[in-house]
Amino acid sequence: MEPGAEDLMPRLLPVDDCDLAEDFDPTVPPRTPQEYLKRVQIEAARCPDVVVAQIDPKKLRKKQTVNISISGCQPAPEGFSPTLKWQQQQVAHFSAVRQSLNKRRNHWRSQHLDSNVTMPKSEDEEGWKKFCLGERVYSETDALSDNENLGIDYIKVGFPPLLSIVSRMNQATVTSVLEYLVSWFGEKKFTPELGRWLYALLACLEKPLLPEAHSLIRQLARRCSEVRVLEENRNEEQISALNLIICLVSRYFDQRDLADEPS
Repeated sequence: MEPGAEDLMPRLLPVDDCDLAEDFDPTVPPRTPQEYLKRVQIEAARCPDVVVAQIDPKKLRKKQTVNISISGCQPAPEGFSPTLKWQQQQVAHFSAVRQSLNKRRNHWRSQHLDSNVTMPKSEDEEGWKKFCLGERVYSETDALSDNENLGIDYIKVGFPPLLSIVSRMNQATVTSVLEYLVSWFGEKKFTPELGRWLYALLACLEKPLLPEAHSLIRQLARRCSEVRVLEENRNEEQISALNLIICLVSRYFDQRDLADEPS
């Protein structure tokens, strides 16, 4: 131990110099209290003054800070605000879907996936976006190829959230995929493919919510309220889908400050 170390790290208990035998070996287990104390002193003297942890930055998640906004949703366009009865019906149906999914999860998980279904790894953000939305929506191309009328190309149109697929997703994957899609939706338009996956992921989301999931679904509801206000054509089917997501977030997941006021 370096000189002066006693001043920086004073002993808690007085320990006299140990009178040990000449054949004392610090590598073998101590046989007496004196040998134990001497071994501790030797090990302490070998410790470096500064220790730096070796951290792999690749293992750190991109977004570690959870920001929870307290702002509510924008009101629905005039004439499109859902009734309280409609919202209650949607919550009841959604609850039944979740119960059925939980009850038969092991059954669907055991079903074999088709040979063309390859689920991305949990951390593969771009892979999941293409898997759920399809390359056509992901790349924002509307052109159809001549051979698409021969059958459905799920690589291009996206894989639907089949029970055999979502049942294989643990909570970490559910939250990650929800984060990827909410992030994508923050800058893109609402599509049926997106709506189906958002509904399925919400159905798989376990309560009580983790802070990350809590922040995500609130962000999702607010984005839905923004999109329906900006809907120029007043597409009733699309506004209804947006109303449904806001309803589930606010009334099933108890984010009541985001709920639509009954019309």
